[in-house]
Amino acid sequence: MIEVHDIRKSFKTAVVKEGRFSGLRTLFSREYRIKEAVRGISFQVEQGEFVGYIGPNGAGKSTTIKMLTGILHPTSGRVTIAGMNPHQERRSVVKRLGVVFGQRSQLWWDLPVKDSFDILAEMYGVGQADKAGRLRQFTELLDLQTFWDTPVRKLSLGQRMRADLAAAMLHDPDVLFLDEPTIGLDVNAKRNIRQFLKLINEEFGKTILLTTHDMDDIEQLCSRVMVINNGELSYDGTVRSLRDTIGLPTLITVTFRGPFQIPESYVAASRGAESVQIRVTCVIDQTVSIEVNRREINTLDIVKELGKWGELDDIEMQDPDFEDVIHKVY
Repeated sequence: MIEVHDIRKSFKTAVVKEGRFSGLRTLFSREYRIKEAVRGISFQVEQGEFVGYIGPNGAGKSTTIKMLTGILHPTSGRVTIAGMNPHQERRSVVKRLGVVFGQRSQLWWDLPVKDSFDILAEMYGVGQADKAGRLRQFTELLDLQTFWDTPVRKLSLGQRMRADLAAAMLHDPDVLFLDEPTIGLDVNAKRNIRQFLKLINEEFGKTILLTTHDMDDIEQLCSRVMVINNGELSYDGTVRSLRDTIGLPTLITVTFRGPFQIPESYVAASRGAESVQIRVTCVIDQTVSIEVNRREINTLDIVKELGKWGELDDIEMQDPDFEDVIHKVY
C-alpha cells in the first residue's frame, strides 16, 4: 500500500550575519545552511498494517509524513501510495488518504461540527447516502451527537480530535496518517481514540501509519514499529523484537514460603563483582527482587533456579517499560 525508496529531504536556510551593517552585508552576500531532515529512508507498508513511526523531536517524523501525503516534495527518492505518486497524481492519491495532525484541525473553526462535514463531503464528492451512512456509524463509535451543533472553537481537545478522526474517514480512505493524535488528551479521551483506531484497522482493514510520543499508543495499537533518529531509520520490526534487541532486564519479584538461601555468586553479582544471568537487586523479609535478561535464560530455567533457593510462594514478572526501551534506542 505504501512504498518508500531512498527518500531524502533537505532544507536551505539563510545564515543570519552579526555585527554592524549585518543587514546590508546580507543583502549583497547571502550564505545558506543546508539541513538534511530525512536521509535515505526506505520501507514498505502492506495493506491493513498498523505501523508506529516514532523518534525524538526533530528526528524527521513529520517531514516523512508530509512527503508521504504529498504536502512536501522529497529532495530525492520515490514515494508511492497504492501504486500512485502523491506528488504527480495528487488528486487521485488524496482520495485514498485520510490525514490527522494532532495540533491542527481540518474543521472550520467558527462553524458547527455538522457544517464542516457537509463541506468536506462536497469537497471529496461523497454522496448523500454514503455520507449519512458513515456519519451514523461514526456518531455511534465516537459519540459525536453530544457536540454535533457546537462550533469547533468551543470543543474540548478530546471532542475536536474525535471530530477530526471522523472527518478524515468521511470519504472512506484506504490509508490513514496520524501525527500525534492523542497529544494533550486525558485518559478517557485517549482510550476512546484508541478503541476507534483499533476497530477501523481490524474490522475495516484500514492501513494506519501513526507518529506519536505516547508509548502506550504504540504498545496497544501497533503490530510493527519503525524508529527514526537523525533522519535515518534505525529500527523496523515488532515491539517484542525491539524489546529483545535492546535486552533490558525483566524485573522479577519472588516470595518464598519459608527459609531460603541465595547462592553467593548472585549476591556478588548484585555488588557488581560478577556477571551472571540472574542479578539480585533487593531482599526484604521473604521477598527477593531480581533482574534477568530473558535473551540469555528462558522463563522455565529461571523458575528452576529460584526453586533451588527455597520453597516458592509467588512469582511476579514485569517486562521493562516500553518508554525505557525507546530511550535506549535514541
